[in-house]
Amino acid sequence: MKLFRNFRRNLRLAADSVSKIQKLDEEVKKLSPKVKEQGGRLREIRSSTLQQENETRQLVRSTESLQLLCGKLASESLASKPAGTPFSEIEFKVFSQWGEDGIIQHLIHHLKPAEQTFVEFGVETYTEANTRFLLANNNWRGLILDGSDDNMNCVRQSELYWKYDLTAVTAFITPSNINSLISGQKFGPRVGILSVDIDGMDYWVLQAINVQADILICEYNSVFGPVAKVTVPPNDTFQRSSAHHSNLFYGMSLSAAAEIASAKGYDLVGVNSAGNNAFFVHRSVASPFKSVTPQECFVAAKFRESRSPSGELTLLDFEARQKEIENVEAYDLSTSAVKPLKDIWAATQSGQ
Repeated sequence: MKLFRNFRRNLRLAADSVSKIQKLDEEVKKLSPKVKEQGGRLREIRSSTLQQENETRQLVRSTESLQLLCGKLASESLASKPAGTPFSEIEFKVFSQWGEDGIIQHLIHHLKPAEQTFVEFGVETYTEANTRFLLANNNWRGLILDGSDDNMNCVRQSELYWKYDLTAVTAFITPSNINSLISGQKFGPRVGILSVDIDGMDYWVLQAINVQADILICEYNSVFGPVAKVTVPPNDTFQRSSAHHSNLFYGMSLSAAAEIASAKGYDLVGVNSAGNNAFFVHRSVASPFKSVTPQECFVAAKFRESRSPSGELTLLDFEARQKEIENVEAYDLSTSAVKPLKDIWAATQSGQ
């Protein structure tokens, strides 16, 4: 009897299950057209997205072609300008942050470097860089380095990487590794252009470099002023963003850049009108460019990138920017000592 009751119960459960399956099957049949419709819409969206991506890539290519054409025309129109023309008159921007593309074209036109190679570090994604127009317009061979693997992968996956002879290396640059990074990629001992911009240990890295360039480009921090020979203290882990909340304490002064460059055989020939990049020519190169002092060519940057402790732009003017970091301790090259910037500036003004 018990066995019969269990059998009837199992039979009812089975019947219920069959009924549920039948109902689900009916629901599936009802939903099937909607699923097919949604699938079709998804295919249309995917196709539209791919088309838009292709159109965007084509637009980027077209835009870059126009940029290159405009840069080439600007370069040719300024070629007749004699060496010694103020850099502000021959500047133009294609891929550089400011007017460095024009200055570089002016320099190579008159100097005609034998080595058509360059090394640039601190390039981020290479969207804005001192050497990108040189790479595309003049077909130079180049090495770029940046501390972010995402940045370098972005370059490696771009059309630049197969169109031109460009090597992109991920590395956090320090004075102890810079030479092996360069020589390891078969660049040097001489290159046409060396561009230094790492927003930090620039002075100490430049001091360590044993590669000789016909043209040297160095970023300088104009907030440090035109006279003081000052830089950040040596620290291989230096990060601009954490050194001071204002983001103003980094790199080296123009006088510091000129001093270390001179010790390596370079003459300062000018700075860009934005007030952040200095240009040097090696004395071994037959150069029609006149050497100038940091005081003669110094430009105080007008761009206002200072930040508050919470990270917001404060838009401080030049004097306020100096005031903002006057208590930060910097390395005084004149005394080989670490002091607050205000003390270094005071000693410079008093002639001590």
